[in-house]
Amino acid sequence: MDYRFEQMPMNQYLSMSGRIKSIEPVGYGSQQAYGCMMLMGVEGENENYVNFMVTSATYVLDYETLKVGMNATFYYRADAPAPLIFPPQFGAVVVVPEREGRFVYVGHFDEELISADAALQLNMEGAVDVVTTNNQKFLGNPANKDLVVTYTNTTRSIPAKTTPEKVVVLCQNS
Repeated sequence: MDYRFEQMPMNQYLSMSGRIKSIEPVGYGSQQAYGCMMLMGVEGENENYVNFMVTSATYVLDYETLKVGMNATFYYRADAPAPLIFPPQFGAVVVVPEREGRFVYVGHFDEELISADAALQLNMEGAVDVVTTNNQKFLGNPANKDLVVTYTNTTRSIPAKTTPEKVVVLCQNS
C-alpha cells in the first residue's frame, strides 16, 4: 500500500491571548530609540507568560492605547527568529485589544480570498472598508496579501464565509 500524506496548510501567524501584566520601554542601539519600543509581558491561560516586543511597525487594531490589565491577542510570524530565553519573546506584528462580539483573523489570503489554512473566505461585495495600517484607503486588490480581517459572523460552511466589517492590508508583510 502506498500512503501519501498531504501537509495541511498552516497560517503564517501564530497568536497568544492574555492579560497585559507589564509594559517596559526598551532601547535598541541608541538612546534615541529608547521608549519607541515596548516590551509587554502577557499572561495567558494556565499562567503561561510571554514577552512581546511592540514597535512602531506593530499594527494595533483601531489604534487603541495598550495598558496594563487590558486583555489582548498578540499575533507574531510563525517563521520569525526568536531568542531561546525564558520567558519566550516574540516580535508582535499585530495586537488586537479584546472587544465583545468582534472576531479577528490575521493571515494570508489567496486570489480567491481564502485564508492559507482554508478556515475563512471573504465576501467583498458591498461596502467593505479596506485600508492600510496607517488607515489610508487601500486602492489595490487585497487578494494574495496578508490581511487583518474583522467580522461579526460567518456561515457554517468549510471554509466559513464572511462579509468583513474591515480589512487591513499588512503591506510590509505581503
